[in-house]
Amino acid sequence: MGDQIDCKARFNGRLSAGKAYLETDKLLFRGDFRVSIPFKEITGLSSESGKLSLTSTQGKLVLELGAPAAKWETRIRSPKSLLDKLGVKPDSKVSVLGIDDKDFWADLEARAASISKGRLAKDSDHVFFPAEDTKALARLASLKSYIKKNGAIWVVFPKGKKHIREIDVIQAGKDAGLVDNKVVAFSATHTTLRFVIPLALR
Repeated sequence: MGDQIDCKARFNGRLSAGKAYLETDKLLFRGDFRVSIPFKEITGLSSESGKLSLTSTQGKLVLELGAPAAKWETRIRSPKSLLDKLGVKPDSKVSVLGIDDKDFWADLEARAASISKGRLAKDSDHVFFPAEDTKALARLASLKSYIKKNGAIWVVFPKGKKHIREIDVIQAGKDAGLVDNKVVAFSATHTTLRFVIPLALR
């Protein structure tokens, strides 16, 4: 979940107190009514006097956010890319196993200079690997030796599936001696969790 603020909202003539959520690709409001507006559907956007106004195919939503209104407008207009959220930098050393997402690869090849595809490179800053089921999670422990002490292992797994849940992935990381410290929406169908070596063991 991204930033959240308790606020008042007006949507198509209805007024409600509730909570607004700014996520990576959409804005949500939950109160007496619920609204979910993907950034790509926003046709009008402005902030003034602490109010954020959005127009979309669903209608007009005005959120009374106070000082954060201008910051939220900026973040909606210029959302972070996936690689920004993942922390991949131009000088990052990246190993990728079994990830076939075309958008991810296009962005990664344009960003990182050192990419190992289909095999693990020693001292990687980031290791990405897919887990379509819980059996795949057994590999987590063996990946630790391929990342730098402050490196990250990203487990990419399906969203909203019963056969592999976020809690399963987190537990597998703990069993492998890792700690999870970030979750990112990888695509429309997949999520990714970041695991790192505990500070005491680095």
